[in-house]
Amino acid sequence: MSIAFEIPAKRVLSSTQLTAFQSSATYNTITSYIEVLNASVVGVKLTDAHPESLGINAILRLLDRIEQLAHETPPVENKASRFGNPAFRSFYDKVQTLAPSLHADLPGLDQNATPELTTYFSQAWGNRERIDYGSGMELNFLCWLICLDRLQVVTASDHTALVTLVFWRYIQIMRILQSTYWLEPAGSHGVWGLDDYHFLPFLFGHKFVRPKAIHDAEIVDELSKDYMYFSCIKFINSIKTASLRWHSPMLDDISAVKTWEKVNSGMIKMYQAEVLGKLPVMQHFLFGSILPYEGPPPPSSDESHHGDGHAHEGWGDCCGIPVPSAFAAAQMEREPGKRIEGPGIRPVPFD
Repeated sequence: MSIAFEIPAKRVLSSTQLTAFQSSATYNTITSYIEVLNASVVGVKLTDAHPESLGINAILRLLDRIEQLAHETPPVENKASRFGNPAFRSFYDKVQTLAPSLHADLPGLDQNATPELTTYFSQAWGNRERIDYGSGMELNFLCWLICLDRLQVVTASDHTALVTLVFWRYIQIMRILQSTYWLEPAGSHGVWGLDDYHFLPFLFGHKFVRPKAIHDAEIVDELSKDYMYFSCIKFINSIKTASLRWHSPMLDDISAVKTWEKVNSGMIKMYQAEVLGKLPVMQHFLFGSILPYEGPPPPSSDESHHGDGHAHEGWGDCCGIPVPSAFAAAQMEREPGKRIEGPGIRPVPFD
């Protein structure tokens, strides 16, 4: 039976709609997929050898092209501002233009699905107008993976590689974009993420040592090559000085948990509450034919919201007050040995 594909649009504009979404099939699809991917990488290192199917190889080539676009689109001179670099909009436009042809190379993909998939894909790299990034954009990338799985570009045997190769490649590219274009944390201060931007790398990237080991710089450095969680901690430490308890209190609190199993189960519950359960995030979520919305209509006669149109409940929780990224707060002096995955970055005290 053929699917009537559609361009995803925003549907959730009220608390009532959010509540309906939380008991929907789409909500269950997202949470179940996270749990499946999570289970697939238990005890698995990033550096382990993983079988690469035709689908995985094609996706990795696609992501390589996205990184190439970033290198081909350098930041513009913007010394007068510590906020997002306008060159990000040029990068975003290039991704949006190239996305359909990139998807044409994915094996077995029904090309009628391309407009639906490219919507999630394009919006996974940040917000073009605000030049910011948060866990809602990260969720778009997860939805893109769900769509690829549903359309059999990848299969269940690819789940481990989807995390350790594909998702990790996405995070690496995002670090380049964040540092190159000074993407601002969405929602003012990254409240929906565990660092300024991300959530899922902390969920997928556990290691079976005592969680408090994140405070030991030598252990963090050693394990950062093998586990996303420790790589993210190392990244945070590379751009922010002082203790985690000052600039990342949530991560500091988590380090007091006794076992990684408890950390992991708590992370899933936290994602459900702080990302999938928050209107400021979910009113930007895009519903299509593969991840449909089946709840009540919006409280007014407003039409479906594409792009940046959305409603606000309360003040400041959604788009927030623009604040500089940690990269913008750092002096942009290039120094040997201070290179991360973008321009040279100096650690600065957190205030």
